[in-house]
Amino acid sequence: MSRPETALSATPTGRRRLSYPVFALVVIAYLAIIQLGGLLMTALTGEDDFLSTRAVFYGMIIPLGVALAFTYGVIAYLGWMRPVLHDDRPTRPWVRVVPIVFLVAIVFGINYSALGDKGLLYTLMLLIATQFVGWGEEGMFRGIGVVVLRDHGLTEGKVALWSSIVFGAVHLTNGITHGASALPQAVMVSLAGYFFYLTRRVTRGNTANSVLHGLFDFTLLTGTSIVIDQTFYLGTLLPILLYPVLAIVLLVKRRSIEPAPATSP
Repeated sequence: MSRPETALSATPTGRRRLSYPVFALVVIAYLAIIQLGGLLMTALTGEDDFLSTRAVFYGMIIPLGVALAFTYGVIAYLGWMRPVLHDDRPTRPWVRVVPIVFLVAIVFGINYSALGDKGLLYTLMLLIATQFVGWGEEGMFRGIGVVVLRDHGLTEGKVALWSSIVFGAVHLTNGITHGASALPQAVMVSLAGYFFYLTRRVTRGNTANSVLHGLFDFTLLTGTSIVIDQTFYLGTLLPILLYPVLAIVLLVKRRSIEPAPATSP
């Protein structure tokens, strides 16, 4: 007779295993660090935007850096560095189109003129901050989240679905600072989560999706909110159009993502 699963048990490989409730607590702690840390930094500095290098450092880098350290501290404690950073579930080669489209949107979507006006130090601070976002969120949701779901025996289709839904749902906490606009954002983030999941699969690890995630957020910020009264930047359409383009491609090709089954000679 099999033993009932405990909140923190071991897999047959010897590494620790998380129950869903404990995973939920880990996610809540991660979100609390970011949201409460951001509010604390705002209260201490008196700045509620990211228009200055000081604001980016105190309002983004500090709370996001702590959240990133927490994420990889949990991963190290669980003994999950390898399954988080390496993915042994290949896809068909055509799925490389996902990170390629992301990269094109990033290169041509960055508002280089606005960054030039802000200066090198500000640009570096924003780049570091957004990389903290990318590595933290990918470590938590495409790393810990994917491993948790796989350990519970879900198929890859369900792993992709539920890790993306959870990723989108937690962004509803942005309603604390952004109000009702957090709802459509959560829907878009869920879709982005699926793209990052496929990037993890096709690149066989959690590095490319983490870097692309950070650069994608960097691109969006340069086109929307880094200068006072920033007007709409045309290049921002590229990362926005990425969603429907990839959604259509993946809808058409959804049945040919997994490797073709081996045939007997």
